[in-house]
Amino acid sequence: MIPARKPPLPLDPAFQVPAWTTRRVAVDSDAEAAFVAGGALLALDRIMRADHLWAGAWRQRQALKCAVVAVRLSGRREEEAQLRDAWVLRRPGDDAGPSGTLYGAWKRLAARPLFLEAETLKEVAVSLDLRWTDELEAVPHGCDALRRATSSPPLAIAQIVSRIMALGAPYELLAWWVADQMLKEMMGWPVALPLMMAQRQSAYFRTERSQKRLSPETDGFTRAVTLSLADAAIDAVRFAGDIDRRAGRLLEVVPKLRAKGAGDAVDLLLNEDAVSGSLVTRKLSRFASRRLFERLLDFEAIRELSGRQNSRVFGL
Repeated sequence: MIPARKPPLPLDPAFQVPAWTTRRVAVDSDAEAAFVAGGALLALDRIMRADHLWAGAWRQRQALKCAVVAVRLSGRREEEAQLRDAWVLRRPGDDAGPSGTLYGAWKRLAARPLFLEAETLKEVAVSLDLRWTDELEAVPHGCDALRRATSSPPLAIAQIVSRIMALGAPYELLAWWVADQMLKEMMGWPVALPLMMAQRQSAYFRTERSQKRLSPETDGFTRAVTLSLADAAIDAVRFAGDIDRRAGRLLEVVPKLRAKGAGDAVDLLLNEDAVSGSLVTRKLSRFASRRLFERLLDFEAIRELSGRQNSRVFGL
């Protein structure tokens, strides 16, 4: 007798977006684009304010997605796995390399509360290998002025991105980094969620006829930013649902863990994109951590992310 298939679990409403944000035809006006983005941001805002235990891992996975696009824009070719290795497997004090340092800028954005101050912006510019200018010194003041002038995050983001990109092509990296921080401050979130860099290659930024990339001076740029932000929010909401299911499985098996220091490893798994299989903490030896991760793999509570037998890394 063939066993009946279990019906699929219903989608958690907390990780769904309004249907009208995804079932759309060509958007012909900035007002319609803003309406779509508003619905997507509302769904994302609920998750950002829920303070889920796994929010750190979610934000860091988003940071990795953005960093891959940033690395390509900078002329390098590292993919997710290579960036992850450069960060997770480095020893204390080791240089993560040019691409790893760039990745670190987005990890920092997602890790803790930051404010758009000149000193913070200068540190980020250095990590992106950008020359500091008087125009960049004025960016925090410009962001404050935009927040007072408009309540529309997409409009404010489009304007600040345009200002920074006007400094030259290399500054586009910083422009999209600031865009996420700008969104965080306008939405009132405690920590930023990396979104916009990953949307840099969106079709919205290309003209229909020539497929040339839209410049910030063109009329359609604000609409492209708005629709890209909507797509980024929708993707992040759906991805949060995936992380929620994975984290739920991990938390289910925690009571079965007997290793001293298992709680430290679980906390890292809930707050980071990936954890080294040779993790050492004050309570957890390298040998103990390897056994712990093997046990979590047996429980199907985590995934091995490198595909290797040695120097493995694990995550939700």
